[in-house]
Amino acid sequence: MEAPPECPRRGGELVLVRRQPPVVPGLREMLKARLRRSCACSRQEFWARVQDLLPATRWLPTYRPREDLAGDVMSGLVIGIILVPQAIAYSLLAGLQPIYSLYTSFFANLIYFLMGTSRHVSVGVFSLLCLMVGQVVDRELLLAGFDPAQDGPGPGGNSSALDAEAAGQGCGRDCHAVRVATALTLVAGLYQVLMGVLRLGFVSAYLSQPLLDGFAMGASVTILTSQLKHLLGVQVPRHQGPGMVVSTWLSLLRRAPQANLCDVLTSAVCLAVLLATKELSDRCRRRLKMPLPVELLVIVLATLVSHLGKLHERFGSSVAGDIPTGFMAPRVPDPGLMRRVALDALPLALVGSAFSVSLAEMFARSHGYSVRANQELLAVGCCNVLPAFFHCFATSAALAKSLVKTATGCRTQLSSVVSAAVVLLVLLVLAPLFRDLQRSVLACVILVSLRGALRKVRDVPQLWRLSPADALVWVATAATCVLVSTEAGLLAGVLLSLLSLAGRTQRPRAVLLARIGGSGFYEDTAEFEGLVPEPGVRVFRFAGPLYYANKDFFLRSLYSLTGLDAGREAARRKEQAPEAGVSKGDSVEGKDPGPEGSMAALVPPVAGFHALVIDCAPLLFLDAAGLATLRKLHQDYAALGVALLLACCSPSVRDALRRSGFLGKDQGDVDEEGQLFHSVHDAVQAARARQREQAPADSAL
Repeated sequence: MEAPPECPRRGGELVLVRRQPPVVPGLREMLKARLRRSCACSRQEFWARVQDLLPATRWLPTYRPREDLAGDVMSGLVIGIILVPQAIAYSLLAGLQPIYSLYTSFFANLIYFLMGTSRHVSVGVFSLLCLMVGQVVDRELLLAGFDPAQDGPGPGGNSSALDAEAAGQGCGRDCHAVRVATALTLVAGLYQVLMGVLRLGFVSAYLSQPLLDGFAMGASVTILTSQLKHLLGVQVPRHQGPGMVVSTWLSLLRRAPQANLCDVLTSAVCLAVLLATKELSDRCRRRLKMPLPVELLVIVLATLVSHLGKLHERFGSSVAGDIPTGFMAPRVPDPGLMRRVALDALPLALVGSAFSVSLAEMFARSHGYSVRANQELLAVGCCNVLPAFFHCFATSAALAKSLVKTATGCRTQLSSVVSAAVVLLVLLVLAPLFRDLQRSVLACVILVSLRGALRKVRDVPQLWRLSPADALVWVATAATCVLVSTEAGLLAGVLLSLLSLAGRTQRPRAVLLARIGGSGFYEDTAEFEGLVPEPGVRVFRFAGPLYYANKDFFLRSLYSLTGLDAGREAARRKEQAPEAGVSKGDSVEGKDPGPEGSMAALVPPVAGFHALVIDCAPLLFLDAAGLATLRKLHQDYAALGVALLLACCSPSVRDALRRSGFLGKDQGDVDEEGQLFHSVHDAVQAARARQREQAPADSAL
């Protein structure tokens, strides 16, 4: 039975504290209980599951219009106004026509309103996902024989191309592009739904914040590079594969003399206005009750100037073209394309899930409520699966719009319905008015939206001071995104994060401890001065788990700090024991000193200490290799006459030691009560007391 801790006193009486025996249900009973809970379907349980799947059915009946409606309507209108220009602009990143971005924004807001658990997250088109979709679309267009660098069929060709698709005629460039995007979106959404069903919401936690920030930085540089051709008004080929950013820059430098002067001047004016207004808004944020819809104002004015000045006809400036109104008939994504893009959908699903879950948890913590990560995966997955049948592409939560949503008084996801209504108004009535909008203006809107991600580079020095490993993950992820590809950058970041985690556990800090004056506390001798070492006792701390990857480092650190290689010394004494036993056989005849005493008595001690205490407080877990290491260490020290004591073991570590046979009579003449201690000081005092008891016996021998 496990030794009870030191008994506290209450009113002068001793209080015995015992650990309750762990109740471990059998596998069959556990499976039966889970199956019974899953199959039980009363009316109340059915309604509870419906509410879990559609959280809006839980909070909507208790909605408080007087307190919440004004904030929800205001934030919904602001987000809707921001969504319209961003949706039209981000269509350039995805390589699709603006109408599909508007479809995506409309359906995503409605679905997340029903299924999301966060009150403040804004789901819709996201620049990083649009970039990843656009890269797959460009590749498939090239394989299908189309020119990915073609901006579109012209100002009057968009509606005719969409009409041809709806009528079932031959599928052109834009038709094939949206088929690729919907197939990719459906597969990515299925991945996310599967992750939610399998309760894999914790997977997103392995995409650390430095990884996500580095990925956002690298992807932002890639986005900036892809939009420079629209700022300059030049035609450059869309490069694919590793080195895409570098190749695009070289192409831009070669085509720079052919820049369209009208587009260059428009881009300069729009960038100056947008950046200046954004900086002014940031400085006056506390005074403004709501952010200024600068993007919408710039787009409206630029559209009027382009239409009245006939910039497309007179100067050849590239424009958005016709944006049809209404909705197209739903269509099932192409199964053949789904198989082709199945691998590309995996990083898309991971990035969308990680950003959505992390943003939902961040806003939940700051506003004092909770979200369910697995339900968030289901919600974001359904925002991709269902709209994929309505010509939409991948969506996720976006930080910038979520911050605006919070700042404008959002209280619930009812604001998403208001935003969807604004987008619906544009889809049904206002979309054709953006026919003469210059693509250079849309590129300016995209570039200004990247300010937050590009500014993260200023955080790298501070991150390096806090954690060089995290800073390395940041830099490597961003550099790989820029120099190779966004998918390779994500993979490199994940691998480096896992290697960093493994490295921290593989080589944790190992130190010797000494006593602080006359107290019962012990600290690192290399870090603190004035500590009092215990004579004849070494106290060792290993600040990490003990498992197969760091067991050798554990032994090397222990042997180096204590100045004794117990394994090698025990082996040497074992070789010398037979010879010593023959020469001294007569003197010890008739006596049985025991397995430890005989070995230690035959060879003079060289350890310089009689007991080793291991502080196991930082020891998170032990695997089979770690347990074998401790057993072998116990045997080696026993052969040298050194007692091995463990202090501050957690219940899980004690259970592992007990199951492995480390504790008990089979490890010598000391039972569990003499091997485990609840504090380092108790172990040190027990070792000294044991040495005092053995001293008279040794002198008598």
